[in-house]
Amino acid sequence: MCLILIGCQVHPAYPLVIAANRDEYFTRPAARAGFWRDYPAVLAGRDLQAGGTWLGIDASGRVAAVTNYHEPSRRGAGTAVRSRGFLVRDYLTGGGSARDYMGRLARDLDAYDGFNLVAGDAQALWFISTYLARPRQINPGIHGISNGDLDHPWPKVLLGKARFTRLLEGAHDLDEAALFALLADRSVPELPADAPAGMDRDTQRLLAPIFVHGKEYGTRCSTVVWWRRDGKVRFVEKRFDAAGKEAGKSGFEFTAASDPDFPRSVS
Repeated sequence: MCLILIGCQVHPAYPLVIAANRDEYFTRPAARAGFWRDYPAVLAGRDLQAGGTWLGIDASGRVAAVTNYHEPSRRGAGTAVRSRGFLVRDYLTGGGSARDYMGRLARDLDAYDGFNLVAGDAQALWFISTYLARPRQINPGIHGISNGDLDHPWPKVLLGKARFTRLLEGAHDLDEAALFALLADRSVPELPADAPAGMDRDTQRLLAPIFVHGKEYGTRCSTVVWWRRDGKVRFVEKRFDAAGKEAGKSGFEFTAASDPDFPRSVS
């Protein structure tokens, strides 16, 4: 189960902060975060199986991220659907506002399996899911998304939001190491009495931590993105192998929509 933590208009110097884990099967090929050759203004990792992405940003500071929505299958075998990674890709490569994009998407939700999508920028962030009839703007505050509704009180969401709040509220500056330490937490929280539909207790325990580590499935990368009020953006990705060990790190900085040196990477 993936996790996206959002600090929207919480920190006095950073109007938007996102910390996220991507959980996926280790056998699914993916490229590390970088600027795409076919869309040079897009900075994101890339799913090499379908061509989309789970989280990305563009040169103007527009961002999008997606998670699966946990549900028993609602489709027959062989039913064709679009990859959910296209939801992020199409927004970042298409231009326009998140609200307009989601408005069009709301008429075509059945083209995808269950999903949650966040998109927008430091001024306004929007949310839509398979089970939301129309997009809604995310209110200022601390929010969490895993594989249920926005702010659904699953243990990892509650734990992540609580720790994220402590790191953002009242802080003079952001502590990048502390944000990644939050995303690296492998402790198993107390499980609710009832498992989500279609999930046995062992699977629930595997997926319960913020950082998931299983034999075939787990956290493949952690990403921290933040926007300063002066327009500076920082995007950092840490990648992990099937043993749960860090396998690489990439960092990027630019000034949204006005940096003559965009793109550039930093250590």
